[in-house]
Amino acid sequence: MEQHRTRPRQYGPRRGTTPPLPPQAARGANGRPARPGRTDAPGRAGQIGGVPRRPTAAVRPSGPPLVQAVRRMPNPRLTGLGGGLFCGTLMFLLGWVDGVLFGASLTVYGVLFLPVCTMTALWIRRADLVTAPVIVPIAFAVGLLPVADSGSGLGDRLMGLFTALATQAGWLYGGTLIAGLIATVRKIRLMARRAARKRRPA
Repeated sequence: MEQHRTRPRQYGPRRGTTPPLPPQAARGANGRPARPGRTDAPGRAGQIGGVPRRPTAAVRPSGPPLVQAVRRMPNPRLTGLGGGLFCGTLMFLLGWVDGVLFGASLTVYGVLFLPVCTMTALWIRRADLVTAPVIVPIAFAVGLLPVADSGSGLGDRLMGLFTALATQAGWLYGGTLIAGLIATVRKIRLMARRAARKRRPA
């Protein structure tokens, strides 16, 4: 009788097949089953999930240079009393500088008064906006003390102060008008924001 030859049984993996992965390799680093074609290795620096991240451009402030310069300026919030002290002290110092450098020129003093009125109206807090047009005329009179012509007595000093106020009324009214307009615009914007908030749905 013919005997069929039998080949010895091979226990290794067949050709063309991949050996099974161990349990540790079958799962990713986070404990989830690994998907084919995906590695859980952390991406390089500057990559998210192995995909390179595009560098984000720096956000630049928009607007004309004048608006950007105004935004970079300090923006304090002064109370009514603080605004009065600020404006009065600054005008007194400017009047003294005017008397030393410019020979007590009332025109120079009036020109310097306008930006002080603008800063005061911008820096007064919202609750005290009404005080801005009241503060600046008082500060104008305080700053005239070292500038106005004065004699030896108290009566001469008062007379020189009243004369300076009468002759420089244009600068006084102009600065007060600027402060009043800025305070009014800020008040209108504040009221518009409050109305917009009330119209929003809860």
